[in-house]
Amino acid sequence: MSPMRIIILLLALAAAGGAAFLVIQLSKPQVVTETVTKDQLVIQQTEVSEVNVLTVTRDFASGETVKAEDLKWSPWPKANVVDGFYVETAAPASIETLTGAVVKTALYKGEPLLPQKIAIKGEQGLLSAMMNPDMRAVSVEISAESASGGFVLPNDRVDVILTYDQKAQPERGIVERAMATTIIKNVRVLAIDQNFAATEEGEVARLGNTATLEVSPSEAELLAMSQRLGEVSLSLRPLDQFVSGTSRDPRTELLEGDGGSSGAGITIIRNGQPAPAGVGGN
Repeated sequence: MSPMRIIILLLALAAAGGAAFLVIQLSKPQVVTETVTKDQLVIQQTEVSEVNVLTVTRDFASGETVKAEDLKWSPWPKANVVDGFYVETAAPASIETLTGAVVKTALYKGEPLLPQKIAIKGEQGLLSAMMNPDMRAVSVEISAESASGGFVLPNDRVDVILTYDQKAQPERGIVERAMATTIIKNVRVLAIDQNFAATEEGEVARLGNTATLEVSPSEAELLAMSQRLGEVSLSLRPLDQFVSGTSRDPRTELLEGDGGSSGAGITIIRNGQPAPAGVGGN
């Protein structure tokens, strides 16, 4: 073989090897490295000044009573403290002072307490502060049996049921019988009177004697008369039916002399004679 052919063959082999090397290198993933110098790395540290503010330790619904264990001092950025916060350095006795207060609007765990969200025990207008305009607060006697087993709580919605004895009225074809009817729907519970009794197992709730309901003036008259005529019970509504502003359908016709169009009026006996029971009547 001539020297020229040998040289050409060697050059061809070198070119093929170079091409194969390039293909292998190009098929590898690209790795990008970046060098960060100390001058480029800047760490900024800012010291945040904090103070202790009074917060709640659980969620509250409107109408609930605040206990000492429901409050605690929590660190809060001093720059974010707003007027009204209870600050420990300024009001160290706030937990004792606010124990027994009634919540006006819903509170959530960890939320700082504000004066406008509570009514302090002993202040005038504690209950009225929780009421909507043009409404009235009426208390009704309850028991565990007449208040959904004792599970009715402040801010729940209930239907009010009247149970009474229908007197016989032969001239109208009405026989003596026990009656029950819903007299008001979707009523908000403002407060439940509760006592607490200590036992060996700890502190347990015992249902009180009254429930305070938020009603309109005409509904207040209906409730007052209903308690004289029979027994009032509270039927708890499901959560998805807690709708304010919906029709409450007060059955005021039940207290009219003629019983309304249904003829189902309530009659009471005076001096041995049947007499209609009317709202505002004697």
